[in-house]
Amino acid sequence: MTDGPTYGFDTLQIHAGARPDPATGARQVPIYQTTAYVFRDADHAAALFNLQEVGYIYSRLTNPTVAALQERIATLEGGVGAVCCSSGHAAQIMALFPLMGPGMNVVASSRLYGGTVTQFSQTIKRFGWSATFVDFDDHEAVKAAIDDNTRAVFCEAIANPGGHITDLDAISAISDAAGVPLIVDNTSATPYLCRPIEHGATLVVHSTTKYLTGNGTVTGGCVVDSGKFDWAANDKFPSLSQPEPAYHGLKFAETFGPLAFTFHGIAIGLRDLGMTMNPQAAHYTLMGIETLSLRMDRHVENAMKIAKWLEDDPRTDYVTYAGLDSSPYAKLVPKICPKGAGALFTVAVKGGYDACVKLVDSLEIFSHVANLGDTRSLIIHSASTTHRQLTAEQQEAAGAGPGIVRLSIGIEDADDLIADLDQALAKATA
Repeated sequence: MTDGPTYGFDTLQIHAGARPDPATGARQVPIYQTTAYVFRDADHAAALFNLQEVGYIYSRLTNPTVAALQERIATLEGGVGAVCCSSGHAAQIMALFPLMGPGMNVVASSRLYGGTVTQFSQTIKRFGWSATFVDFDDHEAVKAAIDDNTRAVFCEAIANPGGHITDLDAISAISDAAGVPLIVDNTSATPYLCRPIEHGATLVVHSTTKYLTGNGTVTGGCVVDSGKFDWAANDKFPSLSQPEPAYHGLKFAETFGPLAFTFHGIAIGLRDLGMTMNPQAAHYTLMGIETLSLRMDRHVENAMKIAKWLEDDPRTDYVTYAGLDSSPYAKLVPKICPKGAGALFTVAVKGGYDACVKLVDSLEIFSHVANLGDTRSLIIHSASTTHRQLTAEQQEAAGAGPGIVRLSIGIEDADDLIADLDQALAKATA
């Protein structure tokens, strides 16, 4: 179908990237379970390998099922292209890989998923990269953290675990002034609730494992390219602006223009890092996205009802849901997430660490899992699980202290979820 402003989100989430199979007429995107593709002739093969022609070579690089998913996510995010990969963590490395080099740094929000904090504070050191963590509510501190070696600014639209909302317009103005790209993790919001590119983001990353797939079946990641950043404006990004030896001196920015980052992600990133999404995972995610708007509306509706109930309950100290009038982020919801503040937030339980553990163990409908964005409601005690590798100071900065649990509200009957929380809180705080 022809993409464009004529079509609404609900139409695009079903049709973008999906065309009847030309060989069979199959209406659903087939799972192309193949490793390689036959070339028409030797010249065709040479043209593909030289990046002179777009097509399929080997499924580590490109696959028709994955390509359909890439087109769908890019369309929903308002980007020019996308690269899907094996997980959300892979997407973060894929996003940084063309930008960074030894001695370079990324300025990152201190409110990030615990695994991301570990990846940025520990693992990327092995590449010679570093990260500076800053409270992104303090815009002056973000400005001050950017130096001559900064190559990206990174944050989440809706932060995991606390559900805090980032003022993307303010942060993008800072990154633009510094001449560096803004990378926004939009996993918790999805393009239905937030479109970071419209707020100045250069790249958008997703763990497609979460809301996009929505059913807890497969892992995956995606990097969406806005196509709006001038990679050749200065010498900070030689991988994109300077001759590439592996392709006889081809310059990605010069050759591919707005799609430079996308082509680099496939031709270099997937080729050499091998963080490939398998076609069956792409198929599951394509099917999940078909109902994204319907699910997100219910997620938000349930989250609002449950957050209000928890806020009024004397067994809790506070609730961090941005949709509540009491939240310091409530004023940002209409601007950044006009359709709702998502379904992820934390609750401080009276009784601290021990009460949190008892609460988790006493729930019957909520599942105790290290995931979010499922149709099922989920709970986790971040301090003892997803954020346990962080220091106490880092846990507090991330909103994952010892007396806090994270809730990912599903699409079940909200009254049933409230009843489950009620009986579990009774046991946890007895």
